[in-house]
Amino acid sequence: MPVWLRGHSWRQSGSAVFLSLPVPGVRVTAANIFCTERYLKVSVPPFLFEAILYAPIDDTNSTAKIGNGIVFFTLYKKEVGMWESLTLENASKEKLQYLRENAVLKAHEKAKEETEAKKVTKREHKKYALEATMKLEEAERKRIEELKEQEKQKVTKELELWKDQLKDVENQRKVQKEGQLHEEVEQLKEKKKEKMNKTNIPSEETLKTRLKPTKGRGSCSMFSENLKEEQLPAPRSSGTIKINFTSRVFPTALRESRVAEEEEWLHKQAEARRIISDDLSELKDLKEEEKNPDWLKDKGNKMFATGNYLAAVNAYNLAVRLNNKLPLLYLNRAACHLKLRNLHKAIEDSSKALELLTPPVPDNENARVKAYVRRGTAFCQLELYAEGLQDYEAALKIDPKNKTIEKDAEKIRHVIQGTMQNS
Repeated sequence: MPVWLRGHSWRQSGSAVFLSLPVPGVRVTAANIFCTERYLKVSVPPFLFEAILYAPIDDTNSTAKIGNGIVFFTLYKKEVGMWESLTLENASKEKLQYLRENAVLKAHEKAKEETEAKKVTKREHKKYALEATMKLEEAERKRIEELKEQEKQKVTKELELWKDQLKDVENQRKVQKEGQLHEEVEQLKEKKKEKMNKTNIPSEETLKTRLKPTKGRGSCSMFSENLKEEQLPAPRSSGTIKINFTSRVFPTALRESRVAEEEEWLHKQAEARRIISDDLSELKDLKEEEKNPDWLKDKGNKMFATGNYLAAVNAYNLAVRLNNKLPLLYLNRAACHLKLRNLHKAIEDSSKALELLTPPVPDNENARVKAYVRRGTAFCQLELYAEGLQDYEAALKIDPKNKTIEKDAEKIRHVIQGTMQNS
């Protein structure tokens, strides 16, 4: 059975009621207080205080201060006037029960409306952050494309100039060759005329000797030499040799590759692309680099460094949808949730990162330490100090020389001891 708190005192003015409620020997938090327009309740086991107020109050602006074992309420009246008593007296049990249930029902409806309003606000913030990020990316993309176009035009002009210079050089060489060939032909004609002029009429014996056919491999006559000089060979015709290479996805040669492993890798990549195109059809307008989880992770890190935590969370969310096996995505998103005070989500992401960081090896020690510390921080901010201390001690087992983690763990132990002494 609860112990009813009776030793309260109150006073009033025309616009407010001031209520002092002593709560000896227990620790009171905001979670122990429930207040609506006509109903006030303080439940701190084993103590209980309940009041059906005389008239409606403004529960939104009313306040409660907790300290030194006393809860001091400042309740602002909705209508200015003096109350005859703090609570509604001479009311039947049915009416009291109705007012109590009505107060709880209104509180639930108000909480539901606030939750929906928060969801709408969060959705709008998320949409605004995504639009802002898309605008920045679009501006950066346009700037890069303009630089590429300018560079392309510059290179094109240089290439055209080089081609013109090359044509001029070829034309000059061609003219020089034609001139040399013409000079050689003229020289041959002059030599032939000189030989014909210098030749004397031979004697009959000499003529017979000259006209006598000779046998042998290297034998020739004057007429054959002149004929050879006049008949120059035609230039060779140009042609094109085609070389075909085996189409390869990998840079290594086919003789140096492992075909079975390559086929398996290509099959996995094609399956991953198919899943991405099926699950993320709404992102078909994005570029290929924007569908890369590593690129999105780097983008989220930049947003986190500038303090834009909502945009960083959006980048990590998309990266997780593309690849949910990267522990660093969950670890970085947990850091964003800590900054945004989304403590339960921070605990979930840190736990998921620890699941993926298996088996524990020296290469992932730093990531596991961060995961334990971030989850422990979230537990402590939720006042779950025992669970938080367990995570800090697990981090110390991995990195026992970390003085910062050791000091934070010692602070948590002092908080737990103080809580136990107060209780």
